[in-house]
This record gives sequence, C-alpha cells and structure tokens, in this order.
Amino acid sequence: MVNPILHNNKLKKGLYLIPTPIGNLGDITFRAIELLKKSDFILCEDTRVSRKLLDKFEIKTKLISNHKFNEVKNLSKITDLLKNDKIISMISDAGTPGISDPGAVLVNECLKENIDVIPLPGPSAVTTAMSVSGFGEKYLFYGFFPEKEKKIKEKLEILSDLNFCLIFFVSPKKINKIIPHLKNYFEDRKILICREISKYYEEYTRSTLKKLELFENEPKGELTIVISEKKLDKKSSQNLSESDKSNINMIINKLTTREITNLISQSSKVSKNKIYEYCLKLKNEK
Repeated sequence: MVNPILHNNKLKKGLYLIPTPIGNLGDITFRAIELLKKSDFILCEDTRVSRKLLDKFEIKTKLISNHKFNEVKNLSKITDLLKNDKIISMISDAGTPGISDPGAVLVNECLKENIDVIPLPGPSAVTTAMSVSGFGEKYLFYGFFPEKEKKIKEKLEILSDLNFCLIFFVSPKKINKIIPHLKNYFEDRKILICREISKYYEEYTRSTLKKLELFENEPKGELTIVISEKKLDKKSSQNLSESDKSNINMIINKLTTREITNLISQSSKVSKNKIYEYCLKLKNEK
C-alpha cells in the first residue's frame, strides 16, 4: 500500500493542517501521529494543551506558539521556514485548524507564496454534531456569534430565512444570552445542544426552541448547537391579495422586513417566504 503521506518516498514539503481530538485523545488518526512525528515544527495555539497530546503519543517535535494574538507577527518567520523546505504541521487546541480557530491567515499567506498546503481529515465538532442531530442533511456552519447584540440580531434575521440546518459554537458563559435570540428567530424549529463531545461527560440536549429554557447553572465545556431546517409552509401556493399588498405598502418604511412578514402572516394565508420576497421587492424599488 502506498503511504499517503509520502511523495516519491519522501515527505512532501509544505504546511500540513492536522485536526486533533475534540475530546477523546483516541480519536486522533494514525496518519496525523506519523505526520506530527515527521514534521520539523508544529504550530499550536497553547503549548500546554498540545504538549499533553504529544506526550501521549511520544511525539518529540518542537512546538511553536501560534495563536490569534501572534499569528500575523509569525507569518514571515513561518513562511521563511517553509520556503527553506521545512515541514510544518499546524494544530489547534481541538478540532480542525482554520475552522473558528487560528490558521486561515497563514493558509492565505502560503497560497500567495505558492507554498503547498495539505489538509488532513479528522475530528470536527461541526460534522459530529450534525451527524447525531436527526435533522435534514443540508446545513450551514456559522461559528461563534458576534459579540454585540445588534450584530447578533442582524445575523440571525438573515439566517432565519434560509432553509438549512444551522450550526453554531457557543461558550458556556454566553449561552443564556443567546437563547432568547434563538427563541425569537427560530421559535418553530428544533434544537440540539451538544456539550463535551466525545468526552466522558458528553451530553446531548434535544428540545424545540419554543420549550427551551435558560440554563440554571453555567454548563461546563464548549457547546455546539444545531438548529433544524425551516418547516415547509403548506400555504406557499397562495398569492398576496391586493389588500395584503396595500397594508405592506403602508408600513414598508416603518418596520423591518421580518417584522412586516410576521405581522402580515398572522392574518394572511400566504407563506412567509412570499411576503418576505414582496417586501424585498418593494424596498429595492424605493
């Protein structure tokens, strides 16, 4: 069998993106271990966290700290090493580097400099949570929520009109701040909250947004949440009446598109999608 790491019996030069376990250390792949051992350097977020993983598998490769506060400063040093045919692997504290973790800055710089970037498949909280959700198979991954409440509302208003499952990362300190917004924008959908995926105390909480309550105590461990796709509206074949259009015209500049959609749908047999599309059409014409 041909070794997928080697090229002409030599390790291919470049930057390797190596996923690491999101919980159970046994989830790391044989290929990841071999590559980490053969690398000249390993970029990591927190050397203390990564050292536990490397010690477990007797990996002696030198670590270089590379996190969101120094990754730009590190660019020149790391690309110089790569140009000099050093083999560098990048890992994050958990999961796949570059996905809501440091990595994207260096990847883009390598692409500009024509340095090979080689990704490995492996552990991911996104696909793990989605696979156990029981929801539709089409999904969008957003990542962490914005910091400011205004931005949270703006993003959720856009996302709530897309007919996909939605996946977010949430810190335990912010979950109770986020839940009211989710209830407001996704009231008729289901939710799965995944905590401590693949660890000893892993937990999967299933509910509807309408019934979801705040946590009494701050949960331990990072959370991955999945929201189900939109329910198909059986009224979608109906068209807006002249009365509906007239009402929308009177309030088009006074309320948001979402507010108008929710208001008109309460008394109309027309689907929310058609109301929303009509509102957008009007606003674009003005």
